[in-house]
Amino acid sequence: MSFVRTVLGDLPASELGWCYAHEHIIIDDSVATLRFPDFHLPSVENGVAELRRFRRDGGSAMVDSMPCDAGRNAGKLAEISRRSGVHIVCPTGLHLAKYYDDGHWGDRLSLETLAGLFVADIEDGIDRFDYGAPVVERTPHRAGVIKVAGGLEKLDDREGRAFRAAAAAARRTGCPILTHCEQGTAALEQVEVFRAAGVPLDHVVLSHTDRKPDPAYHREVLQSGVNLEYDSAFRWKDRHDNPTLELLRGLFPEFPCQLMLGMDAARPAYWKSYGGAPGLSFLLTDFAAALRAAGFTGEDLERIFVANPARAYSFATGA
Repeated sequence: MSFVRTVLGDLPASELGWCYAHEHIIIDDSVATLRFPDFHLPSVENGVAELRRFRRDGGSAMVDSMPCDAGRNAGKLAEISRRSGVHIVCPTGLHLAKYYDDGHWGDRLSLETLAGLFVADIEDGIDRFDYGAPVVERTPHRAGVIKVAGGLEKLDDREGRAFRAAAAAARRTGCPILTHCEQGTAALEQVEVFRAAGVPLDHVVLSHTDRKPDPAYHREVLQSGVNLEYDSAFRWKDRHDNPTLELLRGLFPEFPCQLMLGMDAARPAYWKSYGGAPGLSFLLTDFAAALRAAGFTGEDLERIFVANPARAYSFATGA
């Protein structure tokens, strides 16, 4: 049976429901929040309030994307999930170097050790980290996605090692992979790493690619078989058009099973529960209405929000 691994346990993929494919629900105290204080989402109460609103507006699931030692807190995610009724997928993996202290273990560990760390989070339970030091203590919550991040235009040596470690862990476990594409770039290089490693590309999701709104580039990436996640729909405030909507309008007819949406709302300024806007229901309300006005049907929206995330974020069989 196809399943998605949530922070509260495995779930049949058919029960995932309306899903945001890339979010930040908790970003706890960490080097990341010290360096970037506007990336700080520590509150369980605010998380519960925001996700309850999201659920009332028709949402069912979110994929969190803050990986190892960068503000991830599986216990807080589990509490928010229980109290809000929203399914949450928690990641393992490694973010960009700028979110860690200099000389962090992510810079030093071998590919094999990194892969083993990711596998342990997926199979045994998510490890605790405290400002860069792995702690030999595992929570009862298991990771359901491997998040790795690539820099602008190309992968450096550190990022390449993390990507290959993610590929090795995915091959061993069947766990799906979610990537960060800095400003939408280097997607083809990321795809090639996973292709060369034998990762099933239909279980790979590349994020933020709409920040490089070039339809020809997106078409070339999609032809590989990977999934693209767009999360800039609410960010195009200084333009008369919405490039995210235009990419969907142009590409969805050709690639209906490979496109999905999220908000990547990593700042409290974006959350209503922290006093910001537009709030995490934006895609279900404002943007869904814009898609319908552009000719997308209810069936199209269910494909983008329900069927595509359920397939992409399910564990690959035969791992």
